[in-house]
Amino acid sequence: MPAELVLGAVQLGLPYGAANRTGQPSRAAALRLVNRAVDHGISTFDTARAYGDSEERLGEALSARPVRMVTKLSPLTKVSEDAGRESIRAAVDASIEHSLRALRLDRLDCLMLHRAAHRTSHGGAIWERLIERLEDGSILALGVSVQTPQEALEALACPDVQHIQMPFNLLDWRWRQDGVIAAIASRPCVTIHVRSVFLQGILAAQDPSVWPRLNGISATTLIAHIDTLVADFGRSSPADLCLAYARGQEWVDGVVVGMETEHQLQTNVELFLRPPLSPRECRQVEVRCPHVPEALLNPALWPARA
Repeated sequence: MPAELVLGAVQLGLPYGAANRTGQPSRAAALRLVNRAVDHGISTFDTARAYGDSEERLGEALSARPVRMVTKLSPLTKVSEDAGRESIRAAVDASIEHSLRALRLDRLDCLMLHRAAHRTSHGGAIWERLIERLEDGSILALGVSVQTPQEALEALACPDVQHIQMPFNLLDWRWRQDGVIAAIASRPCVTIHVRSVFLQGILAAQDPSVWPRLNGISATTLIAHIDTLVADFGRSSPADLCLAYARGQEWVDGVVVGMETEHQLQTNVELFLRPPLSPRECRQVEVRCPHVPEALLNPALWPARA
């Protein structure tokens, strides 16, 4: 099955993304966008407790529509490292109940850890409580949002993990080098969603000013390189190339794309109607792409913009 287009809803609740020029949409605009997405056949939405108003807007728009919601546990930033077990369980329950109310659901289709470290931190109390909520039916599947190959490998080694979301794009060499893709093949029942296929929009923007200023990185050179690949593979745009590459990975079940305007929705829907890159073309992209520093691949490592 080809990878599905998953609407990433962070922009509906927060002004987010290095290339975001329009900011957070109004409530009315967000509701129209979400309903149009369903009309176009999008059936999975990705959100989180930490995404501002995102869950509330999805709940308001989609309460009567048959879609799948994937949300994330609160980052639990107010829970101290030495918090007692009952305090931790209460914080987990509070996050789940907030999500259920906001999304207007009786149970969560999939709940991911927003912080992969929470699977083992606090003496395992966070994950233990999530397993209990899985067993009582208030959660149907558990997952982990990972940032690094090591986090992905640890999540794949846990039999209770049924869903993984990970950053991935045509410049991101880490997952092949560190054996993550091979490990995914050994867990065929785990759903894999990839995010950051545009790397916060910079890979599709063709604008050097939105790229982070990092040593050893020439935005102009990389943009020109991507433009050459677009022409050589007969794609319509850098965005088309980025999506076609991610969709060409046999191990990818869904591509999470953040959107804040109806125009972006229409563009992405149309790009998903185009064929993905073939396995041979994907390998050619990998061979031809420069080996960029890891600091570019992880926006958390980008310097603050002036």
